[in-house]
Amino acid sequence: MGPCDERPAKTGARTSSRARHSHFERAAAFLAAIVESADVAIVGKNLDGIIQSWNGGAERLYGYSREEALGQPVAMLLPPDRIGEEDGILARIREGSSVENLETVRLARDGRAVRVALTVSPIRDGRGAVIGASHIARDIGERAELEHTVAHLASIVESSEDAIISKDLEGTILTWNGAAERIYGYTAEEAIGKSIAILLPPGQEDEESHILKRLKRGERVEHFETVRLRKDGKRIDVSITVSPIRDRRGTIRGASHVARDIGARKAFEAQLRHTQKLESLGVMAGGVAHDFNNLLTGILANASLAASTPDKEQNIRRLLGDITSAAERAAALTRQLLAFAGKGRFVIEAVDLSSMVREISALIHTSIPRSVTLRLDLARDLPAMEADPSQLQQVVMNLVINAAEAIGERPGEVRVVTGLRHIREPLARPVPGGGPDLPPGDYVSLEVYDNGCGMDRATLAKIFDPFFTTKFAGRGLGLAAVLGIVNGHRGTLCVDSTPGRGTAFRLLFPAARGRVPQVPRRPAVRRGRGTVLVVDDEEAVRNAARNALSHFGYTVLLASGGLEAVEALRDGVPTIDLVVLDLTMPGMGGEEALQRIREVRPDVPVLLSSGFNYVEVVRRFTGQGITGFVQKPYTAAQLAAAVGNAMEP
Repeated sequence: MGPCDERPAKTGARTSSRARHSHFERAAAFLAAIVESADVAIVGKNLDGIIQSWNGGAERLYGYSREEALGQPVAMLLPPDRIGEEDGILARIREGSSVENLETVRLARDGRAVRVALTVSPIRDGRGAVIGASHIARDIGERAELEHTVAHLASIVESSEDAIISKDLEGTILTWNGAAERIYGYTAEEAIGKSIAILLPPGQEDEESHILKRLKRGERVEHFETVRLRKDGKRIDVSITVSPIRDRRGTIRGASHVARDIGARKAFEAQLRHTQKLESLGVMAGGVAHDFNNLLTGILANASLAASTPDKEQNIRRLLGDITSAAERAAALTRQLLAFAGKGRFVIEAVDLSSMVREISALIHTSIPRSVTLRLDLARDLPAMEADPSQLQQVVMNLVINAAEAIGERPGEVRVVTGLRHIREPLARPVPGGGPDLPPGDYVSLEVYDNGCGMDRATLAKIFDPFFTTKFAGRGLGLAAVLGIVNGHRGTLCVDSTPGRGTAFRLLFPAARGRVPQVPRRPAVRRGRGTVLVVDDEEAVRNAARNALSHFGYTVLLASGGLEAVEALRDGVPTIDLVVLDLTMPGMGGEEALQRIREVRPDVPVLLSSGFNYVEVVRRFTGQGITGFVQKPYTAAQLAAAVGNAMEP
């Protein structure tokens, strides 16, 4: 090859070299552009930690410009509590090791803490020697905040008192919190992957499919009260809210199921309704008893006075005696109403339960069909119990008559059993509204059994409701009155019944301890003299009292209310020797009137008159200077005896 042949070859070599150099320049520029535009901070530093390069991502993340950062120690980015962290990183770099995805904190130019994921790798020269390090930092603040939020929400879900469950659109359980375990009894391992239908009681299978259909349409089911089944088979009342779960595009992917156990609330509401019914009945009974007592007082006082007049014909006296007897029975009924309404107290006596049942057995026999056999199994030598005999008789009569009616027309048997029972531990009252537990001690028992038609659970749940009856025509208070009387005597009642096999009522009353208070005996009737002021808002009562007291020799003045009575005493003409004061009056009531009377005439005797009984009046007015008490309705003789006793010096 000659000299002329070599020139083209040299020219080609220079061209190839320039092309390669140009290619490297373009590649370097391209790489530099990538580094500069990267979303992460890419920083070069030497082995002493001095910053050698600083990209746009570093400017955006840390806030320092390139001019501010170059030549500065990378330690300027470290918070005070992490100063030693950079020394450890550089030590590893000098050893040729890398630091990968270290989650840490760095400081921005404005002092703001930035959470970063840091990767630091050694930079080597052409011979492989480590001459520096690359520092790549990624902002993970948003991710950390999201993770914190998720963890916080998970903590809320787990600590919730409500069962919070997620499920897919086929009803398969995906998540199951701690409250779901407590409410439904299944662990998370047992529930996840199963169908939500495991919670459905028999007969409610369609309920979940209906809910899922609504969810797929994007609807929400709110506060749906229903029944679900625990793992142990127990049915529980729950309130359920089910909402669709959507992805970022709005597509429904599943559902959240939030359930609250409302069993305690349901029980409270049932008890509240029961209490409200009894309270309403109490208000009604109290009002009726008060008005009825006033009417009876007029009837009873006048009839008894007429019957005691010697010149009346025998037939008229017999009829008036019947009126008096009927009024006395009606008075006993109003005392029962007052006791049931909580407006009075029972007339407490020492009662032998076995003797009392035996005494009224003849009356019981006449009240039940002849086809029903009454069998008495009465214990002897029972301890006395503190009771109102008329109230206790009502309880026995009511239970026996109900038992006989449950038997119907066919032959059957009602058995009445008395006995003594000792309770060693506190005994809960099984009937709602029965009060606190019975304390340990001796109790007199009364049991009434029948082999009649029995009752199902639905009927048993209602038998103590006022006016509830299984008969064609109801008879008033029924077993609600029985329960009120038993509770008023600090006793308890339970009932067992099976359809077709009969019913058993079991009652317990505390046995008496010590002396039982007795109602004071009425003093003998005698004629008297003096002026009596009768204060009552009922005209019939005022007139009856005037007739009765006039018959026994007293001068009688009348006042229709407390204010009128106080004015009469203040005027003092004629002199008033005694006041008969009604307790329940509109306007100025008896209690206020008594205080005003004492201010005007502290010396005048005051005889209180009310449908309340003696025990209740003594409890309410002890220490207020009352002279005596006469209970409505009263006979003429009873009123005159009470007035005479109160006017004795």
